[in-house]
Amino acid sequence: MRSKHKETKLNHLGRILGALWFMLVAMNARGDDGAANPRHVVVYSEEGRFAGWPANHGIWIWGDEILVGFSRGYYKDRGEFHHIDKQRPEEFLLARSMDGGLTWRVEQPQPPGALVGAAGMRHGLVPPGPREPELTGLKVPIDFTHPNLALTVRMEDTNAGVSRLSYSYDRGKNWRGPFRLPLFDQKGVMGRTDYVVDGPRSCTLFLTASKQNGKEGRPFCARTTDGGLTWSFLGFIGPEPGGYAIMPASARLGRNQLVAAIRIWDPPRSAIDVYGSQDNGLSWSRLAVAEPDAGEGNPASLLRLRDGRLCMIYGERKRPFSILARLSADEGHSWSKAITLRGDAGGRDIGYVRSVQRPDGKIVAVYYYHVKDRPTRFLAATIWAPEAHGSGNQQHESGRAVGARAQ
Repeated sequence: MRSKHKETKLNHLGRILGALWFMLVAMNARGDDGAANPRHVVVYSEEGRFAGWPANHGIWIWGDEILVGFSRGYYKDRGEFHHIDKQRPEEFLLARSMDGGLTWRVEQPQPPGALVGAAGMRHGLVPPGPREPELTGLKVPIDFTHPNLALTVRMEDTNAGVSRLSYSYDRGKNWRGPFRLPLFDQKGVMGRTDYVVDGPRSCTLFLTASKQNGKEGRPFCARTTDGGLTWSFLGFIGPEPGGYAIMPASARLGRNQLVAAIRIWDPPRSAIDVYGSQDNGLSWSRLAVAEPDAGEGNPASLLRLRDGRLCMIYGERKRPFSILARLSADEGHSWSKAITLRGDAGGRDIGYVRSVQRPDGKIVAVYYYHVKDRPTRFLAATIWAPEAHGSGNQQHESGRAVGARAQ
């Protein structure tokens, strides 16, 4: 017969083991990184290579087919900078998934060939450089509501230069362009891919202009109503910073209502601010500081989910170096606490997220990444369900630091 002392010890041990089991089950159910059942997959990885910056290139979805652009170069340890060898060629590549982001194949567009007709059809996407012919303006209007449209915007230089636009009507297999974008009376325009389709001939681009001193940067939006033949400057998004405000990520909330997340580096601030417009892009006011401290800074991906919430995903360039998400249920005025999608990064050289929502409601977030003890920068995707995180009403402490409805 067991003594009461032994039974007490066994019961105590049982409670400990039960608690540990429950913790393990909970960690497995939620993913020990805080997101509900996240699934991480490799999009592209190759030893000795650098793969990065999908936020610069863009992402597109047609049902379960997803296409994302990225840069590939050669790995080089450059200290505190992006670990890409600037003395060797950089390529623009595409990765395609036909099963909702579970598996991927990389497509390498061919070098540009001869122009075909007035539309400027050519195969491939190439970085700016000596191989590229002189840029021309668009001559044939774009159908922005074409069911297989993919559109990408890139730039010549991060401080001052000309940006260009290319587009495809066959889901990125063949591209037309690049075509020159105007300078909008700015010293330079640094374009990355972020746009809102408003109609067959109407599209709003979100870009960054050089500041008055010629350095980067200050975000703004522009619009075409004639299929891209001409573009009009609409408005700056926020005041000119002492540091920089760059890489807007946008969403349309209503006929005249837009929202944009801006990457801010204005010492001592390194944040993501969210701005809103009630007049279709002509004027903007700050709604919230959605991320008060992103380390060295990282651009956000912004989605309007089918349930009406906003979802922001971004890289955190401070320890523990993570891919994070926040949700908003009030059109960007307040944001949830950070949800860790992935927290095993090996350092700061991560992020530049672009994301889409699948037909089943799950989000596919694509970013560049590296893990500890392995320097290769690879392209990865995380698939997760935002429904598991409630309404998104829970506010973090800095979410309303500048006022819920700043005027």
